[in-house]
Amino acid sequence: MKNSVRERRQQEGWSQAHLADLVGVTRLTVISIEKGRFDPSLPLAFRLASLFAVPIEELFEPEGCDAPPAPQ
Repeated sequence: MKNSVRERRQQEGWSQAHLADLVGVTRLTVISIEKGRFDPSLPLAFRLASLFAVPIEELFEPEGCDAPPAPQ
């Protein structure tokens, strides 16, 4: 999953450790999210979006989201 967590964190001037403290996770979790190695749980994704005051869709973009919907 693509995300803009790193860019937004840097815009705020926060360290990874500070962001981790704000949302209640470890610094390693923040690193993994920023590198796209870990997709956060839905509650964590909402906490991050709320913290950055953006809709969740603006912070996280599923890979392959340009694909048309599957036929029904």
